Amino acid sequence: MSVKAQSIASLRRSDVGDRFAALQVPKAAVLIPLMVRGEELHTLLTLRSMELRTNAGDVCFPGGKRDPLDRDDEETALREAQEEIGLQPDQVEVICKLAPIINKSGLMVTPVVGFIDEDFSPSPNPAEVSAVFTVPLDLFIQEKNHFQVKGTNGLVGPLHLFSYTDSSSNAQYQIYGLTAALAIQVSVCALQKNTEFEVGFDFKNSVDFYEQNLRKRLSKL
Repeated sequence: MSVKAQSIASLRRSDVGDRFAALQVPKAAVLIPLMVRGEELHTLLTLRSMELRTNAGDVCFPGGKRDPLDRDDEETALREAQEEIGLQPDQVEVICKLAPIINKSGLMVTPVVGFIDEDFSPSPNPAEVSAVFTVPLDLFIQEKNHFQVKGTNGLVGPLHLFSYTDSSSNAQYQIYGLTAALAIQVSVCALQKNTEFEVGFDFKNSVDFYEQNLRKRLSKL
């Protein structure tokens, strides 16, 4: 079985479907684009423009708040990816939705996972995105280049930070907060491996862990 086929099978076992769709909370969604390069899974990330009012200069997945015309989380994630980096909806093979996370602003952020072609060439919208880069997915389960930051900031467990240098540009990126939490989640689910650092769960019960934390956060809103 190919790397892609194995990861798809693993991810679909973690699919939450529409389990949380009826919750009456403000919603957002991100697209976690995966690709296979040299028999290794990678994911695509963006660097937010410094001109943005919130989270300027942060690393994140393409995504944003639910639009009133969006039918569901998948449509939100695909629309935002198209607007931010020129990724067309028909260029994405959507695989699953993972357990959402409540961010520090009270938005329920649902990660929509999909595969894109390894040769995809982004067209970033300069008003929103200043850089687009790819990262090997196993970065987010390894102790190397991982740091733990004190405080939870309303997210799942402790804050995690990953340092990454893009070999094609030598640009250095800091991946932390919500983006790091989502990256850990998709990595554990896709690779079916435990992290080398403490996160409070293993790959066999990661969905339960994220769901329990979601309900705890919702109870405090």
